[in-house]
Amino acid sequence: MFTLEKPSLMLRVGTGKLVGLLVGLIGFFALPSFYPDTGLMFRLGVLCWYTTMGAVVGMFGVVTYHPVLKLPMPWWFRSLTVGAWMNFVLTLFLHDRFSAMMVAVYGEGSLLSSPWWMVAEGAVVGLICGFVATRVGGEGKETVGR
Repeated sequence: MFTLEKPSLMLRVGTGKLVGLLVGLIGFFALPSFYPDTGLMFRLGVLCWYTTMGAVVGMFGVVTYHPVLKLPMPWWFRSLTVGAWMNFVLTLFLHDRFSAMMVAVYGEGSLLSSPWWMVAEGAVVGLICGFVATRVGGEGKETVGR
């Protein structure tokens, strides 16, 4: 059994998933209000994507030092990098869909109409997941146990 007092990888992953689930639920329910062409499959994909992002951010809490570059990796760097990377990959897969959505929301030619803003959104969501997961579940080797 785990408690909030002892660092735990499972607690980190669970907390990250919970935060990701909350962000995904916001997306699931908010998407139709500003982009009515969004189907149920896309909305479920958003829900599952951010839940998975939270889990991955939680798992990366074990890695606090980069072995090749010999540099420390604080929680905010790991979380930002993982969140941005995951949404970068998502944007590569769904570039056309995100382009249409951003143009519909912000208008043609707007600075915010680029689908690559999803990368910045992923960085912010990653930071939120990482902050909560680190505060609740700890970080580093202590989370794995011996």
